[in-house]
Amino acid sequence: RRKDILSFFANMDKCLVGIESCASAHYWARELAKLGHEVKQIAPQFVKAYVRGNKTDYNDALAIAEAVTRPEMRFVRTKTQTQQDIQALHVLRKKCERDRTANCNEVRGLLYEYGIVIPQGVHHVYKQLPELFDASTNNGLSPLFKELLVQHYQKLLELKKHLDFYTQKIHEFSQEEECERLQSIPGIGPIIASAFYQHVGNGSEFKNGRAVSASIGLVPRQHSSGGKHNLLGISKRGDSYLRTLLIHGARAVMRVNADKDTPLARWIKRIEQTRGKNKAVVALANKLARIGWAILKYGCRYDPEWATA
Repeated sequence: RRKDILSFFANMDKCLVGIESCASAHYWARELAKLGHEVKQIAPQFVKAYVRGNKTDYNDALAIAEAVTRPEMRFVRTKTQTQQDIQALHVLRKKCERDRTANCNEVRGLLYEYGIVIPQGVHHVYKQLPELFDASTNNGLSPLFKELLVQHYQKLLELKKHLDFYTQKIHEFSQEEECERLQSIPGIGPIIASAFYQHVGNGSEFKNGRAVSASIGLVPRQHSSGGKHNLLGISKRGDSYLRTLLIHGARAVMRVNADKDTPLARWIKRIEQTRGKNKAVVALANKLARIGWAILKYGCRYDPEWATA
């Protein structure tokens, strides 16, 4: 039973513990590591290959026990509590963003049925709603619908308050040394820096920068056979949220460096001319991820000469 797990392992000799990486796996991995055990987490898709017969708890346990001893197995790094705190902060902020966008689109759709069009953009909704439900304004809306707009506007204000709170917390954490060093990289601000840190940690769990890029899904997929190497589009594996942030950051860097003559600007222009703009954006996001790993791993700051590496 759940309440007996820690006492069971506390009375056991130190050993290798394999855990399928699922809900609460990071918590149990940290607690078992405190007891002196060596804990390795395995992604569920890698465990599935070792399941024999029907899916049962017993067969799953056998599969995990076999998979954890494989020499070429790739394991999931255990997040620290700080990393999970940052992850929770980003998850809640993203959820709040989605709710605000959904509520703005919802009220825009309702008003469209009354012949009132609010342009796209959250700021337009916040600006025009108070004008629409103003009692002194004769816009053809009924008193009941204006009351509904007032209620919806209060909801939007509440969502904005929550979003500002989460954003402020991210900015506060971005003052930490690791995030400050990450922000020396072009295109990386407080939000990307904190999200990247919660994913990579101190960088020791990754062999090199390419391993970080692969974990985010910024490297090409392969479909190779018979010695013929066929590279496809990016794999899009791993953390899609962080991958999206890095690509948006890369787009900002390309826009800023469009008219510059720096090593980074020349590298971007060369890739853009030979591969196209979209591939250049992804290539730059890949480079930013690799540079970020080097900064976390070796405790340094960004060097502009790295742009040509």
